[in-house]
Amino acid sequence: MRVMKYIYGLLGLAFFVMPLTASAATSFEVTGWIPYWRTATGTADVLPHLNELTEVNPFVYTLKSDGSLYDNGSLDAEPWLSFIASAKAQKVRVIPTVMSPGGSALHAILSNSTKRVALETNIANLVKQKGYDGIDIDFEGKLASDKDYFSTFLKGLYQRMGTKWVMCDIEARTPLDSRYYGTTIPPDASIYANDFVQINKYCDRVRLMTYDQQGVDLALSSAAASSSQIYAPVADPAWVTKVVNLAAKSISKNKILIGVPTYGYEYEVTAYAGGQYTYDVLWTFNPGYASTTAQQYGIIPARNSSGEMQFTYFSTASSTAPVSAVGIPALITANAATAYADALNSHQTFRLIDWPDAQSIADKAALAKKLGVRGISIFKFDGGEDPGMWAALVGVKK
Repeated sequence: MRVMKYIYGLLGLAFFVMPLTASAATSFEVTGWIPYWRTATGTADVLPHLNELTEVNPFVYTLKSDGSLYDNGSLDAEPWLSFIASAKAQKVRVIPTVMSPGGSALHAILSNSTKRVALETNIANLVKQKGYDGIDIDFEGKLASDKDYFSTFLKGLYQRMGTKWVMCDIEARTPLDSRYYGTTIPPDASIYANDFVQINKYCDRVRLMTYDQQGVDLALSSAAASSSQIYAPVADPAWVTKVVNLAAKSISKNKILIGVPTYGYEYEVTAYAGGQYTYDVLWTFNPGYASTTAQQYGIIPARNSSGEMQFTYFSTASSTAPVSAVGIPALITANAATAYADALNSHQTFRLIDWPDAQSIADKAALAKKLGVRGISIFKFDGGEDPGMWAALVGVKK
């Protein structure tokens, strides 16, 4: 398929009516990003486990406003040089990511044919000169008006890449009836910056960024609220399933990879009378933070309905909430805050920590296989994820 892509690209034939895949095989793939801000720990973390992966993505290149690429991670230096050599020796694809500035800066490049073609050529030349297996395009924050320009860019890049891979990272698009559940769907709700049909033509793999769910699915949030559940997942499998099924209407499942997070969120939650909650994001964290915080407050975390780990606590030593609340120990604080709000028809704030552990990562791989997609893409490998993750990934790649 890779050779045919190259030949057709040279001939300029319109062969995209039936989208091609980069491989005739249907093997399950496990890929993931190593961020430039944790190069040393990320490469050291992945190196002993390369045999569990199909592909690694150095998350390093940034598209500058002048159309040039900046290497944040120094891929031409150690530890990358040795790491890349080891990956190649184990036949693991090495495909760096190019991030974009988004907005008007990206528009100035995509909408200008000269700059756009130059970028396509520069990326293709970089990949071939450096000996990478392909490129991963992560152009977020695009203007909706740039949808066709971006498709044209992908087409030109795809043709210039020859036998090299073109990977694309795109938004997790929630079905409108779930995203706006209980409200009126805005007239412009279906206007997007990515054309899934064109992305299916010009991307060998399509990674759905199925994380940072929070409150985007009002249908799932409303269902949780109706039973007074604490609900603020990084990625609920129920939501991921909706995203995949929607994307698969335009993108071949043989190309789709589900994004899998290794980080969590801490929220300040306000409980109101009647078991109602509002959530304010404080920050993201690696699982080690959750472990030390749980130990500090003497709490044993519990698995929630989304398959992630969670617990609640009061961030101050004193609280006006009663201490007689009962229920799941990890949620005693939330129950106490709710009891206080109900008793006094008032409100009470507390902290919620929610994160995916090794088991939830394994569950996402199982979900991907159940849904029949190509595999999973993990964000991120930086040495800070649940240390049990690697054991959970043994044998997942086929």
